[in-house]
Amino acid sequence: MATASSGPLAGVKILDLTSVVLGPFATHILASMGAEVIKVETKDGDTMRHVGPMKNAGMGHIFLHANSGKQSVVLDLKNADGLEAALALAAQSDVLISNVRPAAMTRLGLDFESVKARSPRIIYVSCCGFDQDGPYAAKPAYDDLIQGAAGVPWLMKQYGTPEPCYAPVTLADRVTGLHAVYAVTAALYEREKTGVGQAVVVPMFEALTQFVLGDHLAGFSFYPPLGDAGYARLLTPHRKPYQTADGYLCVLIYNDKHWQSFFDSVGEARALKTDARFITHTARADNIDAVYAEVGRLMQTRTTAQWQALLEAADIPNMPINSPEDLLRDPHHVATGFIQEVDHPTEGRMRRVGSPVKWGNHPMPANPIPAPLLGQHTREVLSSLGYSDAVIDKMMQAA
Repeated sequence: MATASSGPLAGVKILDLTSVVLGPFATHILASMGAEVIKVETKDGDTMRHVGPMKNAGMGHIFLHANSGKQSVVLDLKNADGLEAALALAAQSDVLISNVRPAAMTRLGLDFESVKARSPRIIYVSCCGFDQDGPYAAKPAYDDLIQGAAGVPWLMKQYGTPEPCYAPVTLADRVTGLHAVYAVTAALYEREKTGVGQAVVVPMFEALTQFVLGDHLAGFSFYPPLGDAGYARLLTPHRKPYQTADGYLCVLIYNDKHWQSFFDSVGEARALKTDARFITHTARADNIDAVYAEVGRLMQTRTTAQWQALLEAADIPNMPINSPEDLLRDPHHVATGFIQEVDHPTEGRMRRVGSPVKWGNHPMPANPIPAPLLGQHTREVLSSLGYSDAVIDKMMQAA
């Protein structure tokens, strides 16, 4: 099986029945913390294997980033032999995580009760679209649909886009994936205390609704409502990178200290010290459109470099606008080695995004397990379960 790993989750075995982004993102993080992750795929492979750019068929860029640290096993779960192999793997695992709809898992014979019968201590994590006690329980769910249902396109329209639009990142998938990671780790901690496994449901709709309403429930937090939904500071169309005399700069003059420093440092802003809209945090929040618009006007009076020098000297938060390409050479990322260059056995030299979390007792491995070829570890994993070469050959042909 996999070589010995280090990290806070070393020794934890995870059976990964996930695909696309949500589940693989979660299990990639768990693998980066030292868990041994066995990814079960169909003969066609995870959908994201086939989304370019790619050097070789079946090794798309998103797949490569979301599936390093894992082993790939091809099984036909609709076949009795494939199902039995999956249950045997579950019996050796601490965690089973899936983003297959729960009803489909039941039809396959991989529902919690069936798996628990083979592995009483199993932590069974179901990443699904919706809480299973509601009327949407059986509905299919994808990132775009959940963004829409949770209000992201509505917020974008309120913010000033010409028409409703999605955030250009897989927001729902990745937010929910992070919920899945802490669900796994918390369930493992509880099992250490009680000795008992459990089923955990991690729904996308609820995860993104929590994310959105944490900012935007606003006046509807109260009975009766104290105004409309929406956090004004996040929705003002003036909340954007400021245009300077020769470019753009991200600036956030936020607390009273920042504003006092801004007034003292920028000659044109000194008159604002007596403007009631600018004096207190509450007043600024109540007049956020006008406040940000005035800052926007002032920002156009100097170059980007001039503003950076002035704002840094005044300890006012600012950052450049980076493109994805800029991130590769950002001096901070370069200094920390966050974006690394590694060699993949089939894809050659690649960039790898590191873990945002550093563990004092567990340095990140210099050579993490590369994202696997489809079915690369099938024979190795099935052999570890006691299957003979002849039986493995038969299963691989049938898959």
